[in-house]
Amino acid sequence: MDSVSLIVTLVAEGALSSGDAATASDVLRAAGGEPGLAEWIDTGDAIDVHVTDIAAPAARAALEAALPGLDIIVQAAPDSGDAPRRKALIIADMDSTMITVECIDELADYAGLKAEVAAVTEAAMRGELDFEAALDARVALLKGLDAAVIDRCRAERVRLMPGAQTLVRTMAAHGARSILISGGFTAFARPVAAEIGFAEVHANTLLVVDGRLSGTVARPIVDAAAKRARLLGAGIALPATLAVGDGANDIPMLAAAGLGIAYHAKPKAAAAADAAVRIGDLTVLLRAQGYRRADWAG
Repeated sequence: MDSVSLIVTLVAEGALSSGDAATASDVLRAAGGEPGLAEWIDTGDAIDVHVTDIAAPAARAALEAALPGLDIIVQAAPDSGDAPRRKALIIADMDSTMITVECIDELADYAGLKAEVAAVTEAAMRGELDFEAALDARVALLKGLDAAVIDRCRAERVRLMPGAQTLVRTMAAHGARSILISGGFTAFARPVAAEIGFAEVHANTLLVVDGRLSGTVARPIVDAAAKRARLLGAGIALPATLAVGDGANDIPMLAAAGLGIAYHAKPKAAAAADAAVRIGDLTVLLRAQGYRRADWAG
């Protein structure tokens, strides 16, 4: 095969050893690769291992199987052109990615329907249901709910994912553009985007009539195709983009980005992405870009 140069980034904040890098090198060699230099990003937290003569998917599969307690990002070594390691755009899903909950499930709890709605959400995120049909079905169950519950739900239930602010604000401080795009709802996404530091936000709109949810969502729907289209229309060369999400409706966006990272994701999304964060928080995405802790904003 062509001698493609890869960077393997191992991450375990406060728990990484040079022995982990040695194990990774051994695994890569056994899989047919030729490991080279290992360089600490921050000692004890994150390290890069350079390797050639192995495809990225093969390297990822071997390393994830051998080192289940680490987060592992495998990517092509950056060049000085359109494929920089530090990306110029981050585009991110919201529910279960930038925040710790699925907002529609939490809203449903106030209507006494969380179990029913959450089961549909889970199936949709696994890719077992059509996203738009599943969204319409779940929102229809919320018909008649007092719209004031949205603000209460946001205050009581919505919490930022650890590392969200640090990730987005660090990238912005270094010149990157940021987009939050959600199949969830503007009533949650706009304040979440503001709190985290996103420059741009897109989500679905819950329709309200006489102070109560109508049980419908405004068209057009923000779905998987809309997420991908927003990335493609951002005006930034795709190799310079980073996408992150957790569900099946994020797959086209993850696949199109220069670096697509699945975050504590459903199996289909994890398999489709370039890499999967399995252990750590969203700052793993900074480590993937080579950021040292001294460079982080928060």
